[in-house]
Amino acid sequence: MRYLTENFSYVLDLTREHLYLALLPLLLGLVIAIPLGTAVRGVPWLRRTTLVVASIAFTIPSLALFVTVPTVFGLAILDPTNVVIALTIYSTALLVRAVPEALDAVPADVVDSATAMGFTPLRRALTVELPLALPVLVANVRVVAVTNISLVSVGALIGVGGLGELFTKGYQRDYPEQILAGIIAIVVLALIFDAALYLVGRFLTPWQRGGTRRVRSRGTTVTLSEGPA
Repeated sequence: MRYLTENFSYVLDLTREHLYLALLPLLLGLVIAIPLGTAVRGVPWLRRTTLVVASIAFTIPSLALFVTVPTVFGLAILDPTNVVIALTIYSTALLVRAVPEALDAVPADVVDSATAMGFTPLRRALTVELPLALPVLVANVRVVAVTNISLVSVGALIGVGGLGELFTKGYQRDYPEQILAGIIAIVVLALIFDAALYLVGRFLTPWQRGGTRRVRSRGTTVTLSEGPA
């Protein structure tokens, strides 16, 4: 802990870089995965193909991907964009599986009601299904966020890695306290961000807090019950 207090400004700078490298891929992954996952959900063969491709992408070792990305995209090896691209691939691979699963969790009677009211598939997905799928989707986003925060540190092996720099420099200097400081900082960062996403999820899904709520979504009112009957 002494290292953290004595080098607080340095660790804070690394934390900012770490957050940028972890959260930008998460946002990009959401932008890609939500429309893609929504589109393939109703086409069984396309959904299966997407899941297979996503599974293969996620099994690629992170270090191998960090090293390969510069060659494929023509970037410098120390360009932070390499880490962003690699983690965007991982984020998309996880989220594109989570989106259809989250949509599957939406009650069928709610979907049928929206269809009976004349909602087009696109309007139904945007105003009914996706909002009600948020509890499952947010839970998966939390997993991806924590995974990214952990994987960013691997980028330190190629010279880009935020708090992972504490690992590489601590190892080179044979300074265990610096390595321990890096572990503590990353764990605390992951816990804080996971808690923040949990609170955001609770805020966006008030019907999850218990009781019976009426959720209004652009002209459609849905009554949801929570808790024992």
